[in-house]
Amino acid sequence: MLIKNLGLIDYREAYAIQLDYLEKVRQNPKEETLIICSHPSVVTLGKKSTPQDIIGWQGPVENVERGGKATYHGPSQVVIYPILDLKLRNQDIAGFLQAMETAMIECLADYNLVASGNHERGKPGYTGVWIEHQGTKRKIASIGVAVKRWITYHGLAFNLFNDAQAFSGINPCGFSTDTMISLEDAYHGEIKREKFEASLCTSLEREFTNLRNP
Repeated sequence: MLIKNLGLIDYREAYAIQLDYLEKVRQNPKEETLIICSHPSVVTLGKKSTPQDIIGWQGPVENVERGGKATYHGPSQVVIYPILDLKLRNQDIAGFLQAMETAMIECLADYNLVASGNHERGKPGYTGVWIEHQGTKRKIASIGVAVKRWITYHGLAFNLFNDAQAFSGINPCGFSTDTMISLEDAYHGEIKREKFEASLCTSLEREFTNLRNP
């Protein structure tokens, strides 16, 4: 699996790159790629978004074809777009979603944080990863995906650092603004972006490999 780190990149530019890689993977599954990046502050609206999801946000907004509702993207996050061929994984969309949750849960264990996913096969519910913080369940990562010809795009947004602008003016994923939390908020030790990205990619590769057909 290839890794492409785009750094901080405009959302529309990253989206165009996703579509380019989607076509590459369609032609050759060996081109499967994890695209890593972060974006200048932007709110994206998934297919289930409603007008009530925006409650004062003044920045740019993008309507996208992924599932889910409104979410924020910003420089404080690690965003990963897996471009994978689900035909090699028994067209298992539910397993794909669970694999992303599991990979993030594994990474959070390195920071002594117990996390849980929210997606189970055959059960409705919002995808994402949650932790307990000061007696309250808080969401630390969001997932929203799309699939075209059984190739995945869009992906996950993990809240790495504190960002005063993050989620202000929206109901993220249909929840209140104060539902969200970052790793920096929950863990008081040193956090290095490069180390976290490498660890998450390793976990994702392992989980996605485990999904492949025998």
